[in-house]
Amino acid sequence: METIMYLVRHGETKWNQIRRIQGHSDIALNELGMRQAELVAGRFRSETIHAVYSSDLSRARDTAAKIAENFSFSVGAHPTLRERCYGQWEGLTYEEIRERFESQDEASCGIETFEDMQRRAVAALSELAAKHPNEAIVVVSHGGLINSFLHYVTAGEQGTGITRIDNTGISVFRYVDRRWEVLQVNDTDHLEA
Repeated sequence: METIMYLVRHGETKWNQIRRIQGHSDIALNELGMRQAELVAGRFRSETIHAVYSSDLSRARDTAAKIAENFSFSVGAHPTLRERCYGQWEGLTYEEIRERFESQDEASCGIETFEDMQRRAVAALSELAAKHPNEAIVVVSHGGLINSFLHYVTAGEQGTGITRIDNTGISVFRYVDRRWEVLQVNDTDHLEA
């Protein structure tokens, strides 16, 4: 028995556009992000999808809601699918972080460790996949979480620090015998429409 998981990054926000760190901050989709959500929803219109899940942050929930409209079911929102928590860095640009926190380590700024985020991602996504044997599901989350999961599945060959995940980029995974396999990474063909 296998599960196919379409792991989708949320649409663009104003903070994405101006390169501010979002983390757990609940930032809404901007106008382009709403259009991206409509386009990615169109990409799934002809697919057979059995469930749609998302992070509980509005940028992911609203992207997922557009996809779920195709299938007339609600979105299951989960805090475990959130982006990495960036503590005191949230709302800042990388330049501002360098200026304000250059002598402080991440832990003292309240930042979730990469390993903790990755464990959270693997556990949450594996649990969702196990609930849907022989089905296909869509999960809308965040670039950092998706990249950490991709890093885990490929043993570091792809993912964090290596792979770019664009807004509404679709990565496809197969879950079979409690093991993950990557089928596709960061498909954005729907944005060319």
